Amino acid sequence: METSEVIAIVGGHVNQELLLRNEYLAAENEILKSKFDCPVPLKNEDRIRLAVIGRKIGMNALRDVACIVKPETSMMWFRKLVAKKFDGSQSRVYPGRPAIDPEIESLVLRFAGENPGWGYDQIVGVLGNLGYDICDQTVGNILKKNGVSPSPTRKVHSTWSDFIESHKHVMAACDFFTTEAITPAGLITYYVLFFIHIGSRKIHIAGVTDHPDEIWMKQMARNVTMAAIGFLSNCRYLIQDRDSKFSDSFRSILESCGVKPIRLPPRSPNLNAYAERFVRSIKEECLSNLILLGEHSLMNALKEYTDHYHEERNHQGKNNGLLVPSESFDPNNKTGTILCKERLGGLLKYYYRNPTQYQLTG
Repeated sequence: METSEVIAIVGGHVNQELLLRNEYLAAENEILKSKFDCPVPLKNEDRIRLAVIGRKIGMNALRDVACIVKPETSMMWFRKLVAKKFDGSQSRVYPGRPAIDPEIESLVLRFAGENPGWGYDQIVGVLGNLGYDICDQTVGNILKKNGVSPSPTRKVHSTWSDFIESHKHVMAACDFFTTEAITPAGLITYYVLFFIHIGSRKIHIAGVTDHPDEIWMKQMARNVTMAAIGFLSNCRYLIQDRDSKFSDSFRSILESCGVKPIRLPPRSPNLNAYAERFVRSIKEECLSNLILLGEHSLMNALKEYTDHYHEERNHQGKNNGLLVPSESFDPNNKTGTILCKERLGGLLKYYYRNPTQYQLTG
């Protein structure tokens, strides 16, 4: 027999013996695993050992012999082992670059939001005036972190709410709402034209009519733009929808008096939210609970509600306070009898303390 044949026979015997040993170990592992009610507890060194050997023999071989853990789990352990080798976080020097002062970050965001045209350098200059020394790169990082665009983009993409906020003291809005009243001629629908100042939330009922034609609308425009005493005398902008009652002649009178009408896109009541909210308030709190007998009854209800709205109703949008409190109003008064002032037969109520008693006891 030749030498090569002898080597082949010996090698085949050895391979056969190794296969039998592996088969025996795999069977033994399965039997041992079946004796445990829960996964076999392993230490880190056990995981590392299995991961290294599993990487060497490969995924296909692991699927044939692995019993304690799944081959995918073994490969995951190996990846974590490699990642840990190259993880330098433990040797880093802390604290590193100091964090940005939250107060500075808040100021940067405030200045950028309130002034869309300000660039990084201008914000840096204003912060310097306030005693904060930072560079323009820091300003850029703060804005980028919070998703705020640079000045040119920010100026172009200024939102509607930003525009309202920056012009609220010289801006008003107007709208109509309707209500029905019983008259000798039957049930008549009346149109109520009102204006609301955005900054102060003050309301002005401009007029009531059952036929709002162009002549009537032009007279309303003259009334609210009258110098010194008109409701819009200190306003530069007026928000209005595309109702045909707001005619070209109505807008022309406004523009001639320095008030620029801003016509909203079609079907966008959310852009005139302050006016829409007032309509909801006056209807829910007042008009929907009354049976009106003619125009005079309606005018009286509107007057009583607007007085209540300004002097006695708390407004969540104005820090839950009163718009125009009376001279005797004192929120710090905790003494005296609590009184109730009623309007429209008790439909509207206002609670307050007796100011005379407070003065006597105080």
